[in-house]
Amino acid sequence: MEKSVSQNKIIAKKKGVVVSDKMAKTVIVAVDSFKTHPKYKKKMKVTKRYKAHDEENKYKIGDKVEIVPTRPISKQKSYKVL
Repeated sequence: MEKSVSQNKIIAKKKGVVVSDKMAKTVIVAVDSFKTHPKYKKKMKVTKRYKAHDEENKYKIGDKVEIVPTRPISKQKSYKVL
């Protein structure tokens, strides 16, 4: 049984909201998730911000977008907006 190189990869897509669009070709996307506290077992809402590449500068603040990981585009930017 051979593994072919062209098999489908599992890509971790993230959904979030654009919170800043002030940079050229870059947007900041806030992604919300829920984590469980290790001791108290309570669900906590955690927000993480990602810098994502937006080639045409078409996304504005408040837009719901989906981002995917890509090769590093700059020091802090390694996601791309779909």
